[in-house]
Parts: sequence; structure tokens; C-alpha cells
Amino acid sequence: MAMVHIMCGKICSGKSTLAKKLCDECKGVILSVDEITLSLFGAHPGESHDEYVLKCEKFLYKKSLEIINQGINVILDWGFWTKKERDEAKWFYRNNNVMYKFYYLDISDTEWKKRIKKRNKDILEKGYEAYFVDEGLAQKFQRIFEIPNFDEIDEWITVKKY
Repeated sequence: MAMVHIMCGKICSGKSTLAKKLCDECKGVILSVDEITLSLFGAHPGESHDEYVLKCEKFLYKKSLEIINQGINVILDWGFWTKKERDEAKWFYRNNNVMYKFYYLDISDTEWKKRIKKRNKDILEKGYEAYFVDEGLAQKFQRIFEIPNFDEIDEWITVKKY
């Protein structure tokens, strides 16, 4: 039976890398909010970014059910930064009789900052398609992100250095 694998973690914690690994292992489809928003609105959507993200998430929840109903696993590659978001995902899939598994990528602040620096460098030097994380955005993420409790997560992954 198909199921949903849900990535939880800060930006640059390794969610997309884990999503790709799971995609290969379970023959799944990755659904990524960043992939859609970057493709449609570019790296600088301004004040509308949060609105676009919410609309994309709503769309991807519906799309995930279509894919699962075809017997294909789904990997949700977005942050699930707050307990409310995690609870909503659990409620949605339970109410649709879909099995799910939450993964949390636990990263130290030191490693997180190193990864942001590397990502920003790759964006500037290699044209890497991702959001550039300046100090203001990093602080916003720090304020918003709620570390999950152990009972919220099925697989807790401690992120190592690159």
C-alpha cells in the first residue's frame, strides 16, 4: 500500500537530499513547494511568497492523494516547521486513510549556518536554483521553526557534517 513520507526540518538541513534517497528506495514521487514556487514566481516573489506557499501546499495535498490512489508513494519535501502544520498533515492523511511517516532532520546551528553559506555561494557562483538565505531570512526561519517533540516524529535523524 502506498504511503506518504513527510520531511520536517529547517531550510538547508538536508530534506531534499533525504527526499531523493527515499524516492529511489520506495519508488515514489517528490512533491516540493520550493520547486513549484521557484518555477512559477522566481527566487524573489516578494510580499506574496507566503501566500504562494500556502496555495502550493493546498494543491500538493490534493495531488498527493491522486498519486497515492494510483499506488505510488509520495514524499512531501517542505519543512513542516510548526506543530500546527505537522498536526494538520497528520489529520489530513488520517482522515483520508493514508499511512504516513514523519522524518525530522535535526541540525546544529553551527552546521545549519555552514550549509546556508554553502547554498548561497552555490546560488551566486553556480546558478543553483534555490532561495538565497540572507541574515534576515535566516532569523525569520529561526523564529518560525518549532522543534518537534519526539512523539511527533517517526524517524529522528541527526544531521552530520557535509
